[in-house]
Amino acid sequence: MRLIHPTVSDDVDLARAYAYPGGPCVRLNMVASADGGTWLKGLSGGLSGKGDRRIFGVLRGQADVILAGAATVRAEEYGPARPRESWRELRRGRPAAPPIAVLTRRLDLDLTGPLFAEAEPDARTIVVTCGAAPRDRREEAARHAEVIVAGDDRVDLAAALGELAERGLERVLCEGGPKVNAELAAAGLVDELCLTVSPMLIGGTAARLLDGPDTLTRLRLAHVLEEDGFLFTRYVR
Repeated sequence: MRLIHPTVSDDVDLARAYAYPGGPCVRLNMVASADGGTWLKGLSGGLSGKGDRRIFGVLRGQADVILAGAATVRAEEYGPARPRESWRELRRGRPAAPPIAVLTRRLDLDLTGPLFAEAEPDARTIVVTCGAAPRDRREEAARHAEVIVAGDDRVDLAAALGELAERGLERVLCEGGPKVNAELAAAGLVDELCLTVSPMLIGGTAARLLDGPDTLTRLRLAHVLEEDGFLFTRYVR
């Protein structure tokens, strides 16, 4: 892997290249085809490559919490983040792996699945929902996860991030999907975008990075890495 912007170098320290800034930060991490599609046959994995998976691991290791929408959790069959030896220094003073926080209005989750049953006690899965969620499902979720209620009729993302920050979870890595990305951008809550551009054209009906209303977030290109035709970009607000 080599750095091609803002300078050129064959010596890339990924942990340094993707280090979080000081203070709270919401970072989107997505992979897309050259024509902007975010999944292939319904999954993002078909767009990925070895370099993307390495960066994915570094980003997870640096995060305090991993945020994802319920649709993404179901489609990608999420389990808890697993500790890695390479994370030892990245996570000094924190749990060995970051917890997963799932955004869901209806609480239509498999609460007995690996994401909940196999999470470590110090990185218990978090369910972020709203007051309109069925009470019985909220009570059931509380038996398997930590539950945050943010908002009345729908999840209030700003309030949810505030609740996470109060728990010391300020460095947020959002893994989508596109609807959650769009909601965060519309609320002015996106600080960074880490985008892998996959060297393929896919056409079809896959959503773009933001699947929602028109919005504008101006970003600055911080760096571009390259490997095997994949481009690994980091944009900051």
